[in-house]
Amino acid sequence: MPTLSVITVSQLNSYIKAIFETDNNLSSVFVVGEISNLKRYNSGGHLYFSLKDDKSVLRAVMFAGNAQRLQFEPVDGMRVVVSGRVSCYEVSGQYQLYVDTMLEDGVGSLYLAFNQLKEKLEKEGLFRPDHK
Repeated sequence: MPTLSVITVSQLNSYIKAIFETDNNLSSVFVVGEISNLKRYNSGGHLYFSLKDDKSVLRAVMFAGNAQRLQFEPVDGMRVVVSGRVSCYEVSGQYQLYVDTMLEDGVGSLYLAFNQLKEKLEKEGLFRPDHK
């Protein structure tokens, strides 16, 4: 019978991070998606956000040094193409995309669909104060 090896959560997360960081397919990727849940922390200037499409969501972070080089202001609903690397944030055990560059790619289709639905519901009067 094989001997069981018990490891800590930290050891497992460290191991998973090492796998991510030695995989050449994950060391330099280009991803297109729509920005959501964008947070900019002024103290450090880092950007934390999610990239999503119609089926999935990916957490992402862009550190201040890279964010300062942006030629535009990213906003929720914006469709972008980003480049970076995938790794594991050991503290939470979550994998995420560490973004180096970001290019505008228009307004995301999910954001457009949301606005169209909002306009439709406004025309039906569902946002009137007497409905609240």
